[in-house]
Amino acid sequence: METKKNPKADLNRNSGLYFIIGLTLVLFVTWRALEHKTYETQDEIVQVFEVQEDLKEDVPITEALKTPPPPPPPSAPELIEIVEDEAEIEETIIESSEIDQETVIEEVIAVEDVEVAEEEEEITVPFAVIENVPIFPGCETMKNNEERRTCFQKMVQQHIKKNFNYPPTALELGVQGKVYVQFVIDGKGYITHIRTRGPDANLEQEASRIVASLPQMTPGMQRGRAVKVPYSLPITFKLE
Repeated sequence: METKKNPKADLNRNSGLYFIIGLTLVLFVTWRALEHKTYETQDEIVQVFEVQEDLKEDVPITEALKTPPPPPPPSAPELIEIVEDEAEIEETIIESSEIDQETVIEEVIAVEDVEVAEEEEEITVPFAVIENVPIFPGCETMKNNEERRTCFQKMVQQHIKKNFNYPPTALELGVQGKVYVQFVIDGKGYITHIRTRGPDANLEQEASRIVASLPQMTPGMQRGRAVKVPYSLPITFKLE
């Protein structure tokens, strides 16, 4: 015998529709809860200042001070007495120091009595072509000019090696390079006009110091006359 059910009593007939409606409501409530914003309320304090529109100031009544008028100026005397100026003024005569045509010059200087000093012109001769090169102390025993030139260059190199000090700043920074030095041996054998050119100022300063410490030499001679002799040399600063 088959069991008969009423189709209206079937609970699963509209379950899908109810599920969708419930899900929609839950999503709507969740969305509104997420979109809901709250703001902090602050109590604003309003201060009101009362300003009186019409300001009336009581001005004290003052009385004007009455000052007496100034006295009248003194009147001129009725009689004017004239006094004669009897003081004598000595007149100072200033004589002119200019010479006119009538002035006679007693002392006459002869042309022969005037001494004319001849100013010697300093001549510069290159080291490579000078007749007698400057003599470095210790090279006086050399026979000819070529040997003295070789001895000069050798003694300069020895002087540089002996007095060479690497600048501490350049040593710390690792600076090295070649410094070109130019100087002049004047007519008295002194070192002048030192010029340097190199990669660092500390190296240039040290090279200038070494060259400036060169001793006084016998000056170079050209045609029996002491002349200036320029000389140049490179000084290499190298870290090992």
